[in-house]
Amino acid sequence: MEVMITGEVFGFLGPNGAGKTTTVKLLTGVLSPSGGSCEIMGVNPNIQPEKVHLLAGIVTEHAQMYDNLTGIENLMFYAAAFGMEQKGKWRAESLLKELELTEAKDQKLATYSTGMRQRLSLARALLHHPKVLFLDEPTSGLDPESAQNVNQMIHNLACKEGITLRYAQEICTRYGLIDQGILLASGTIDELRARVFTSKSLRICASAVPDKLNFVKCGINEFETQIQDKKEIPYLVRKIVEAGEDIYSVNLIEPTLEDIYFTLTAGRKED
Repeated sequence: MEVMITGEVFGFLGPNGAGKTTTVKLLTGVLSPSGGSCEIMGVNPNIQPEKVHLLAGIVTEHAQMYDNLTGIENLMFYAAAFGMEQKGKWRAESLLKELELTEAKDQKLATYSTGMRQRLSLARALLHHPKVLFLDEPTSGLDPESAQNVNQMIHNLACKEGITLRYAQEICTRYGLIDQGILLASGTIDELRARVFTSKSLRICASAVPDKLNFVKCGINEFETQIQDKKEIPYLVRKIVEAGEDIYSVNLIEPTLEDIYFTLTAGRKED
């Protein structure tokens, strides 16, 4: 599997224990593969870990930084580790502003909320201008509003800095569906839908639907059928109207990522 598009957000979807965090650890050199190999932009993390650390940044569920240091001091510590003594201050200040932490930059990290800590962790990961950014459940433990804000900031920074991200959230442009360490499928949401489902669900709210159209009643004045292509919708609507019935709404029900994932894993269990 390769992620080639600059600025892309690629997400792994799978249950606990599927191998999502393990994959991140393999790609960042924390773990060594028991078989096969992996590379980031042509660099093997087990052979050249220092080079991978320059190419990649990582944000985990728990922001690992120093509580006794201020926000800016934390960033300057890591800037020094990357040899950025001269440009580090400007870069740190710029990221703090982008992530809405300027007013808190001189506060001890111990006073930061969980959301603030995660934003600072994101700033730390971006300090050295990485080409790839790994995010392992960075919004875990955040309230919905804070999680949404962090997601939006991640999306904006990916576009602005031309970073390729690997992430498992709704901001992704492509997905990898993983189970028990096996990549079941990857692609955009539309590509995955086309691969897994051969038909789409069409739901129409109407006074009635002619029996010959093969709709199934699923609620009061609600009828559903399976279609192969969106082009079938005008024909079905016309036939219902020609039968003298009133149509109140027409909805094409697209399978969700969860639908796709559970269909794929169900197929594996049957095999």
